[in-house]
Amino acid sequence: MTVFLWFVLGVALVPAMPCTRLEGISRRTVPFHELLDYKCFNDTVYNYTTFWLEEGRGVLYVGARGAIYALNLSDISDGSTKMISWEASLAQRTDCLGKRRNTETECYNHVRFLKRFNGTHLFTCGTFAFSPRCAYIDMETFTLSSTFEGKEKCPYNPRVGYTGLIVDDEMFTATLYEFRGTVADIKTNLYQRSLRTNDALPRWLSGADFVESTLVRESANSLVGDDDKIYFFFTENLSEEMYTYDGLPMVTRVARVCKSDEGGMRTLQRKWTSFLKARVVCSIPEYSFHFNLLKSVWVLDRGDWRSTVFYAVFTSQWGNIEVSAVCQYTISAVRKTFEGPFKEDQESSTRWSRYFGIVPEPRPGSCITDDFRKKGFKTSRDLPDLVLDFVKKHPVMAEDVLPVGRRPLFVRKNVNYTKIAVDTVTGVDNMQYDVLFIGTVDGWLHKIVKVGSHMHAIEEIQVYKEPQPVESVVISRTQRMVYVGSQSAVIQLPRASCSKYTLCQDCILARDPDCGWDGEACRQITGNENRSQLTQDIVSGNNGCLTSSADVPSQVRNKKVTKGSTILLECQFRSNLAVSKWRFNREDLATREAEHYSLERQALLIKAALVSDSGEYSCYAEENGLEYLVVLYMVSVVESSQPEVPPSHLAQISSGREFLYLTIIVFLGSVAVVTSILAIYLVCSPSKRGKYQVQLCRPSLIELQNVSGSCGPRSEGGSGEEDHQVGFLKIIPGQAPSTNSLHNNRTADLELPPPPPPPPLPPEMVDTPNGLPGLPHVLRKMNGNSYLLLRQASKGQASPHYHSFTEELSRKLEKRKHTQLGEKPDESSV
Repeated sequence: MTVFLWFVLGVALVPAMPCTRLEGISRRTVPFHELLDYKCFNDTVYNYTTFWLEEGRGVLYVGARGAIYALNLSDISDGSTKMISWEASLAQRTDCLGKRRNTETECYNHVRFLKRFNGTHLFTCGTFAFSPRCAYIDMETFTLSSTFEGKEKCPYNPRVGYTGLIVDDEMFTATLYEFRGTVADIKTNLYQRSLRTNDALPRWLSGADFVESTLVRESANSLVGDDDKIYFFFTENLSEEMYTYDGLPMVTRVARVCKSDEGGMRTLQRKWTSFLKARVVCSIPEYSFHFNLLKSVWVLDRGDWRSTVFYAVFTSQWGNIEVSAVCQYTISAVRKTFEGPFKEDQESSTRWSRYFGIVPEPRPGSCITDDFRKKGFKTSRDLPDLVLDFVKKHPVMAEDVLPVGRRPLFVRKNVNYTKIAVDTVTGVDNMQYDVLFIGTVDGWLHKIVKVGSHMHAIEEIQVYKEPQPVESVVISRTQRMVYVGSQSAVIQLPRASCSKYTLCQDCILARDPDCGWDGEACRQITGNENRSQLTQDIVSGNNGCLTSSADVPSQVRNKKVTKGSTILLECQFRSNLAVSKWRFNREDLATREAEHYSLERQALLIKAALVSDSGEYSCYAEENGLEYLVVLYMVSVVESSQPEVPPSHLAQISSGREFLYLTIIVFLGSVAVVTSILAIYLVCSPSKRGKYQVQLCRPSLIELQNVSGSCGPRSEGGSGEEDHQVGFLKIIPGQAPSTNSLHNNRTADLELPPPPPPPPLPPEMVDTPNGLPGLPHVLRKMNGNSYLLLRQASKGQASPHYHSFTEELSRKLEKRKHTQLGEKPDESSV
């Protein structure tokens, strides 16, 4: 029920958040096709997500799936790339498949760790098809010098959270190490020692998803002889603390351990004696709206560890609410929390609450200091069991780590942030400004500058044409470049593209610490020798442009329309924060009647234009108290849409049209004649008959004979003379020629095949029950008592039995003439 109420409350509160904290608009949007100085690197593999930047060598090392690359920092696509192939073998992939793992995503070697080990070698680890391995890389030859098992240094699963670093030849990592991936752990194990968290106590870590780790050298110039500390940032389950934090099932933590921790002598053997953790809060206090899922952390080192700040990216836990926030934390706030009171599990209805009992000495969870050494505690192994037992039972701090200003620096709706990188830029005013580059889940990069307590979104850049999560971001100060990694490619972009600001006002309003106006163009200030001559206003963003651009429009357009038409005048400018301001003949259009003019976004719509609407229309972009001319229109409204044409011109136009029509008619007639000749040629040409024949269908000749009549004698020989056809009725459909004439004509022109053989002899006459002999099939009985002989005419000779058959048939029918018929004989008798 509590979770449901939180869900409803979150949906209701997101739209109601103060607009001053919802920095929902970047000043400029740069789509993919407008990128300047864009460089891309990809190969036949995937997952370009593990980066290690070597500024001194000018190399960006990239760990991918089954490969490690060394890219040239100045141009990652110049072809000088070096590669180490480090793929899992077929046997390892087969074994991974046998473990019921996904062969498409999991059964590869995903490089998860890539850091400098010493002055000559890098250290790397990969999942190796659910059998982790590690190796050293010789940076001079860029080859693997040796490989060994990495099960205690790298996760099995490529998708679980993982972080690690190497400090003074020791490796500190945090992840889910085991094969099943159910137990989180923070470890150090390379050569000298092996320490881990106490997995028997769920209060230490509960389903942690690790995000980032960093070293803070707090021993430098320390007055108490303090030790360096390793900080781990992660998200974990609240478990027994659910009633403490308003029903939120997840919470963001920061944990710390001392670099020189050696574990306890009897209690906490081979376990951390300095492990403590605290909740990290990023919320809007007035609404109690918590951003509890940590996505990325960037540690900004300003040269002194006391000025170290942490920038963290959070999202809301509710998947259907896309809200991201960025909070900033100082190292002093983190130290204050770890030096404050502890929590204890009272095993009551309130469960975890503040501990008010006596804290033993020396303070549990502290690193060894000069004061500890004076008391005889040289290392953690010398600490008493009472202190170590207290640490084991009280690893959680009572107070939270609060962000700067106790609220987010800014909040973005409809955006899911994934990765952050921060750099410090010194402006023309010699002030330092933090510039944030934040990647999104759909392949965009947001550039934001922190100005005091205010955040200004400079631009949003579409880094990848196809939407995909940004998984790595690093910044090169020497090259003034930003490098972005994802599953498909590594992208190189300039930290600032100042040349895209063509006007002084545009350059100043951008408030980009990397850019300044030199009087003619917007230029990058880093490395500029005439830095003092550049104009820049990061704080207010509206001072420095001495000359106005009102008389120098970027575009001048002429438009001529007819009276009564609707006129649309467009005004396109690149700033998402500016608004358009229109003037007619230098008079503000806001003072004229609203029913005649209307603003459609940035465009001006003039309805039912009048002749009096002719004149000069100018569009200004107004932003942050500055305005500049964008486009100038010269509009002319005329009375008629048909301009008057002199009679001489009309005559010339009419003559020209007649000539054109005549030409078309002649051309079409010629085409028809040629087509007809070609068709006749194809039909009649003898040369084409061997392969193609064009034959016209002709009707068949059908002879009808009244069987009851007498038939004249026929020629019995095969002399070829025309047969006598007495007593036959010939029905000739159409105008078909006679059989012999058709035969003669075809014989003259065409080489026809020989005629078919004569038909077979008719069957013998067989008496039937009605007294008539059996008739051949050529006879068809009609409705009455008569018969018709149907025969298709042919040139062949008649059958020898033809006359005898007809004569016999005639005699039979003659006898029946005297037979008494009915009163109504069949009308079909003929």
